[in-house]
Amino acid sequence: MESRNFLRFLFIFLSLSLVLFFTWVHLPYAPLPNSTTDLLDCSTNSPWCTSKNRFQPINKPSTADNILEKPPNPKHHNHESDTPHHPLDPLTISEINKVRTILKSHTLFKSSSPRAFHSIVLEEPDKTLVLKWKKGDSMLPRKAAVVARVAGKSYVLTVDISSGEVAVQETGSRSGYPTMTIEDMTSSTWAPLSNADFNRTIIERGVDLQDLACLPISLGWFGENEENRRLIKVQCYSMKGTANFYMRPIEGLTVLLDMDSKEVVEISDKGRDIPIPKAANTDYRYSVQEINPEMMFVNPISIEQPKGPSFTVEDEHLVKWANWEFHLKPDPRAGVIISRAKVRDPDSGEMRNVMYKGYTSELFVPYMDPTDAWYFKTYMDAGEYGFGLQAMPLDPLNDCPRNAYYMDGVFAAGDGTPYVRSHMVCVFESYAGDIGWRHSESPITGMEIREVRPKVTLVVRMAASVANYDYIVDWEFQTDGLIRIKVGLSGILMVKGTSYVNTNQVPGQQNLYGTLLSENVIGVIHDHYVTFYLDMDIDGSDNSFVNVNIQKQRTSPGESPRRSYLKAIRNVAKTEKDAQIQLKLYDPSEFHVVNQMKRTRVGNPVGYKLVPGGTAASLLDHDDPPQKRGAFTNNQIWVTPYNQSEQWAGGLFVYQSQGEDTLAVWSERDRPIENKDIVLWYTLGFHHVPCQEDFPIMPTVSSSFDLKPVNFFESNPILRIPPNVEKDLPVCKPAASA
Repeated sequence: MESRNFLRFLFIFLSLSLVLFFTWVHLPYAPLPNSTTDLLDCSTNSPWCTSKNRFQPINKPSTADNILEKPPNPKHHNHESDTPHHPLDPLTISEINKVRTILKSHTLFKSSSPRAFHSIVLEEPDKTLVLKWKKGDSMLPRKAAVVARVAGKSYVLTVDISSGEVAVQETGSRSGYPTMTIEDMTSSTWAPLSNADFNRTIIERGVDLQDLACLPISLGWFGENEENRRLIKVQCYSMKGTANFYMRPIEGLTVLLDMDSKEVVEISDKGRDIPIPKAANTDYRYSVQEINPEMMFVNPISIEQPKGPSFTVEDEHLVKWANWEFHLKPDPRAGVIISRAKVRDPDSGEMRNVMYKGYTSELFVPYMDPTDAWYFKTYMDAGEYGFGLQAMPLDPLNDCPRNAYYMDGVFAAGDGTPYVRSHMVCVFESYAGDIGWRHSESPITGMEIREVRPKVTLVVRMAASVANYDYIVDWEFQTDGLIRIKVGLSGILMVKGTSYVNTNQVPGQQNLYGTLLSENVIGVIHDHYVTFYLDMDIDGSDNSFVNVNIQKQRTSPGESPRRSYLKAIRNVAKTEKDAQIQLKLYDPSEFHVVNQMKRTRVGNPVGYKLVPGGTAASLLDHDDPPQKRGAFTNNQIWVTPYNQSEQWAGGLFVYQSQGEDTLAVWSERDRPIENKDIVLWYTLGFHHVPCQEDFPIMPTVSSSFDLKPVNFFESNPILRIPPNVEKDLPVCKPAASA
């Protein structure tokens, strides 16, 4: 008994250490991360800056040189006194505590039955009320949307924070369970140690229990034997000799666990002949690298703003920059939500509506290995794990540049207690030498004209570390009215152990399901699909979707020396099925969202267009169980009528769902969408065939798409912005040259 208690204590300790590991922000593998001592400090009162060389000491200037000291770390905000200023502001600490108090006295929670709060967030007011509300008006009633499980049953509740009234919503007969709580995940990692067979297996595999790290892995849905109870699979790794335990899998060992009772249902151990990969060369932390000074490619770089940033954040959540304003808030499931995005018209000065609400709705990550220990790895990162719950504190100077503004997330734990996720989101201005517009006249015209405008943008960034994988999501606003949404993939591959140390050992016909990255390590092929919810409100809520198909036209004999040309044919979608789009390279289209009731001076309907970037499409069979659940990736574009209950592309309850409550199902209703309040959905996709450069940690790979004005303005909206001139910019020099 003492031995078992010791093991349980030990594994709880290790699990808590693992949680801390997930909440740290690790420094990049290479090159040297930025630090405040490496970057130039510019002052408005002095043209001089300091730059401390990484390898050669430089004398520090005297205080007479008026050098700024190290910039302060981002300020820690005390959220205890937060109050809402806008109807869309997230719940405050005091509001979450009040919701918790109200629910304690509700009949549903009075019993001693097991219960957990899987989500406590703002229930946003009706859209029509929010659109009418303006600063100075009375605050709209504050309500909380609560997802809870009591005695093994899932509930959706609405809590009126002022009156204390609680309404239990009808959830219907949908399958699936709510997003896991952090407590679900952490407790599942240590639960197997209460099973003697599991402990024996670990020791027989040659792993000390003190070196064990385990991960909670959602299991998707693959049939009736997985129904009627919350199940999770647990797989483990060896931490010995490295922080990068992901590269040391105990291959073939999978524990099936009842997530509620923590009972071990089944242990599958089919990889005893596969060695645990060695720890050598797997650690990615800068502190353990052998640094070769000749490999330091670039000197420190920093964008300096002596007058400070050009944006403001009013009342904690209202961002104003250049010609943009929008509401910004962290969310435990979506990560970041952008609302009420408006852009100023350069002619009228009016703030014009562009987007009511935009966010990451779901992430679908299927791995392409059908074997026993891998077939179920088909993650829904937002609906199963909580994309925002996995967001990590951002690292100043490396995740976000100097002069960034940091925003915290305030979330509820499984028992309803509020907690703060510090520095979850950052906002900063970006300049990468890009050009907003330019034109130079050729000498043959005799006109000496060279007009160029720099492109400065505003970026909203978050980064989520969903166990091994890191996602960076940027919402980038440009002064020309364009919004660019970019997703970056980094972090660590989920790898498979193998007996092979070289490709010459692999039989010609054997499928590795991936790439041999290092000795005994296979990077398994997988996909990433990130689906965005985009409630476009172009100069009002009633919009239409237009497929502008670009078709080849042939000229008639004798009509022209040309044989062919292109013609744009506008097709206004009448119903949802008209707007189910699969991108085709040789059948191109533009995809416009327009307000047909608002026209430009010359008669074009005002609008925005979705400009797809590099993307990938799912190749899985539609009747494959993971694809049934991820059917929202069957098309890259969908358009649905606005419905407040249709926000999550994979359904409200995603965990172990069967795919009967997805975007694909809703869209089959084929509802009218012309001149309606419509929602645009777009899926950004990646196929990932791992390569050795992804080992032991992946360089970031990114893709993006744009929301671009199309006949929204009367002319180029940044025509009148000024060019840069030398006198307006700080002059920074290394201290050594001062």
